[in-house]
Amino acid sequence: MPRGITPRRPTKTGRSEVTRPRVSRLTLISPSPPRAERKGALPGARSLAAPGRYRPTAPERVREILARLDRLYPDVTCALAHRSPWELLVATILSAQSTDVRVNMVTPELFKKYPTVQDFARLEPRELEPDIRSTGFFRNKSKSLVGAARKILEHFEGKVPDSMTGLLILPGVARKTANVVLGTWFGKAEGVVVDTHVHRISRRLELTRNHDPKKIEVDLMRLIPREKWILFAHQLIWHGRRLCVARGPKCADCLLENLCHAADKTWSTVARHSAAGA
Repeated sequence: MPRGITPRRPTKTGRSEVTRPRVSRLTLISPSPPRAERKGALPGARSLAAPGRYRPTAPERVREILARLDRLYPDVTCALAHRSPWELLVATILSAQSTDVRVNMVTPELFKKYPTVQDFARLEPRELEPDIRSTGFFRNKSKSLVGAARKILEHFEGKVPDSMTGLLILPGVARKTANVVLGTWFGKAEGVVVDTHVHRISRRLELTRNHDPKKIEVDLMRLIPREKWILFAHQLIWHGRRLCVARGPKCADCLLENLCHAADKTWSTVARHSAAGA
């Protein structure tokens, strides 16, 4: 036996020991880069959720969210087809519990049959029901549309009011509908549209913890610069249709991915927060 070499002693169990190389756990994890980054995410972008200093409503985080939304949806607007404030008002009332696609299928024939506010005002609600049945809740919507037309003729000389107070006295009009009409047609930022998409995404992004649309709107009005209110709502609505859908959001393709800690993400490079989006 060569000098200086001591043979390995057998183990007590009689089995030979096998020396295995020690491998760091870090070497076993080799994540591929996010698809969102490969598809044009901001170079070197990092989550703003570093331990000990994460504030979801911090101004720098809100600015980053807005910047990325501007990159994704620079010129989006309302998807409801319309040629006048009255047509937009009608379409928005019909869109409740329905989709813009469905409403856009219904309104061309509807406005061809009843072109003016006066035509709607002369109807009885039951006469309108067959024309809008496919949008759902057609009985209530018929009453709202006929009532709104009559109120506009009676109080506003046949013209859709261009103020929040004026719109809110119309049957079937709440803040969401009023904000759509004011922002899209009149270019007035009196509030933020909070529909189902804005509700869902603003909670996922932790811009609000509220569920009530009125409280969500107040939270967003505090965080988002007023000059962004109109565009921001449209951007979230388009984002909700294309990527941040209700079930199975397409997180791997989202430019906001590493800013989002939503509990229901389908893919993530950052920690998920149990309350985000719940």
